[in-house]
Amino acid sequence: MIGWMFTTWLRIKNGYPLDGAWGQAVYPKTDQEMAERIKLISQENAQLRAELGSVKDRLANVERIVTDSSHALDREIESLRIAKN
Repeated sequence: MIGWMFTTWLRIKNGYPLDGAWGQAVYPKTDQEMAERIKLISQENAQLRAELGSVKDRLANVERIVTDSSHALDREIESLRIAKN
C-alpha cells in the first residue's frame, strides 16, 4: 500500500497520468490560479536573468578599468598634480 502511494505521488509530482478505475489515463487537474502563478514566476525569472546579464556586463567593465595599466598611470599623474599644488 505504501508503495502504491509513493508511485502515485511520483506520478503527480512529475506530471504523469494516473490510472483510473478501468485503467484509463486520468491527468491531474491544474487550476487557473496555479497556471497564472507559473506565468508570473516565469516572467519574473526572465526579468531577473536580464538584470543579471546587465550586472555581469557592468562588472566586466569595472574589472577592465581597474586592471587597466593606463588607469594606474593616470592615478599617478593626478597624485603628482595634487602634490605639486
